[in-house]
Amino acid sequence: MVALKASLKAIAITGVSWSTNRLDLFRLGPSADLQHKWWGPGWGGWESLGGTFTTLPAVASWGSNRLDIMGTGTDLGAYHKWWAGAGWSGYEAHGGVFTSPLTMTAWSANRLDYFGLGTDSGAYHESWDGSAWSSYEYLGGVFTSPLVVESWGSNRLDIFGLGTDSQLYHKWWSPSGWGPSVTDWEPRGGTFNSPPVVVSWGLNRLDVFGIGTDNAMYHSAWTGTVWTNWESLGGVFTSVPAVVAWGSNRLDVFGIGTDDAMYHKAWTGAAWQNWESLGGVFTSAPTVISWGPNRLDCFGVGTDNAVYHKAWLGTSWQANWESLG
Repeated sequence: MVALKASLKAIAITGVSWSTNRLDLFRLGPSADLQHKWWGPGWGGWESLGGTFTTLPAVASWGSNRLDIMGTGTDLGAYHKWWAGAGWSGYEAHGGVFTSPLTMTAWSANRLDYFGLGTDSGAYHESWDGSAWSSYEYLGGVFTSPLVVESWGSNRLDIFGLGTDSQLYHKWWSPSGWGPSVTDWEPRGGTFNSPPVVVSWGLNRLDVFGIGTDNAMYHSAWTGTVWTNWESLGGVFTSVPAVVAWGSNRLDVFGIGTDDAMYHKAWTGAAWQNWESLGGVFTSAPTVISWGPNRLDCFGVGTDNAVYHKAWLGTSWQANWESLG
């Protein structure tokens, strides 16, 4: 499997929100089965969705009451499971041989795109167009980190990963096809210890973050016409970062510090706030979800292997971390 470029705490929880006051969380259980918990409002219990996975699956939602999950099984093939509002499907085998976690997004209703690394460390892609799955296509590159993908609008995809020189590489899909070409990637500079994370807060806007070789967090943005230079946001981190955007010109970034606590910094539209400690003691990277303006839900795995949760309620943080078991 593709390894991180440093011994950073990895993401152990994935999740999504498909409407206001709804959260769906996923993690791997002790037998590598997929486990699911939801808030709707009120927390449901953990349920096992079965399967045996070698990586934490990716999850996406293309509409209300819809979830799609894609992960790698013990044969390193991709497996798909979905919730369509009334019940869970079985697992659908998609084949392939993947050596990294998968990443997935939905840029419109009934559309899915997912990506992963093959045995040649190159990028591979498959898509659902509402009626059928495509064949796998080879997108080139040689990567030392999992890929990440974001969509800032209909028929638009932006994919990022770290190359063998530890810098960031970028590829995009637009109505005119893959850029710079089907198999070429655009170098975006930097030297990173962590896989990148990416978010979009509006049309033609991307914000990318990663942990540098000094363990500080770095940021670059696509403004619609140019990429900004990499800027250091400071800090000293022991995990992959997390980022979420709950509105236009708003960013919230998170990481685990050297004291194993979770730290937070926000861009408010005019300036970056200082790093603040949210406390806790974590063995995983943060996972953060927003189900609406001025709402954040943060998750991490504690030293007892339970999932812990803290929320930003609009004016203040929830007082204590709560165990979700």
